[in-house]
Amino acid sequence: MFEIVTEALRSAILVSGLVVVMMMLIESLNVESDGRIFRGLRKSGFAQVVFSALLGSVPGCVGGFAVVSLYTHRMLGFGALVAMMIATAGDESFMMLALFPGKAALLFLILFVLAVVAGLVIDKFWKGARPIPTRLEDTYELHDDCRHDHHDAPSARPGRHFGWKRLVMFLGVAVFVTALVSGFLEEEAPEPDGLGLFDEKWMFWLFGALSLVVLAALILASDHFVEEHLWEHIIRKHLPSIFAWTFGVLVIIGTLFHLVDLESWIKGNTALLILIAIAVGLIPESGPHLVFVTLFAAGVIPFPVLLANSIVQDGHASLPLLADSKTAFVKAKAVKVLLGLAVFVVWGLLL
Repeated sequence: MFEIVTEALRSAILVSGLVVVMMMLIESLNVESDGRIFRGLRKSGFAQVVFSALLGSVPGCVGGFAVVSLYTHRMLGFGALVAMMIATAGDESFMMLALFPGKAALLFLILFVLAVVAGLVIDKFWKGARPIPTRLEDTYELHDDCRHDHHDAPSARPGRHFGWKRLVMFLGVAVFVTALVSGFLEEEAPEPDGLGLFDEKWMFWLFGALSLVVLAALILASDHFVEEHLWEHIIRKHLPSIFAWTFGVLVIIGTLFHLVDLESWIKGNTALLILIAIAVGLIPESGPHLVFVTLFAAGVIPFPVLLANSIVQDGHASLPLLADSKTAFVKAKAVKVLLGLAVFVVWGLLL
């Protein structure tokens, strides 16, 4: 039990840190550009869907975190959110690319096409395509003093002082990024054979480089931006609930998988493998789905089983969504289950 709790704590810190730093990055870019970066997405549902599907296709969960953050702040529609959740395969992407890169590329292409089609259909025909209410009632707001801060002459800009809020956030981000790139928060796993070009460490280093923008904002931004946008909006509103939900869900999931031998269970009846893959895909975590990746790599299960699981699962990307909007989480998962069942029906017809 101790190992389950410590692993859940490690994962919760990793997920919460990635989400919060990503939100800070988005907030900084949005305010610095006076809202122009993300405002254009609101004008085109097609651009939203393609943009979200592309972010979802990025190995790992960072792209998914960005889309969830934009969705919960009314920057993206529900179709775009679903597109990301279909396209992403979570942290399992790294293992797939290491074990069977050719078939993994084919899988990601199929997921991307399905994501774009599903997102556009939702935006076109489903009345629920408009943003589903979330726990947040605001957007990435641009206050008048933020605009003045960026457009006024340097002498006219509001003063800056390094208060405790700015200092706490700066040290927190610095410590988190250091732990990230040093591998302290990395899950211990056997190294796969190969060059490791798609290893998770590369993504962590890339994310660490992007985090320099956040650190720069924490040094150079106005007191209003730091205290209102970053501290009040992100740290106080988001961080506690994201961490609590992530940690709680991971402890429950870890306990269940400690009690149930999932791999032996799914091997017992190949006719139900796709349905089982869909059911396991509902779990909002990277980890359980590795069973299907390893079984496919070993030639134990066919491609449609891995495809069905990859459609329904979204790694850790949906955990922040679960914290902010359980309605959106359930509805997006329902759409993904329908697509997974379509794979089940097509495979059954081909047998």
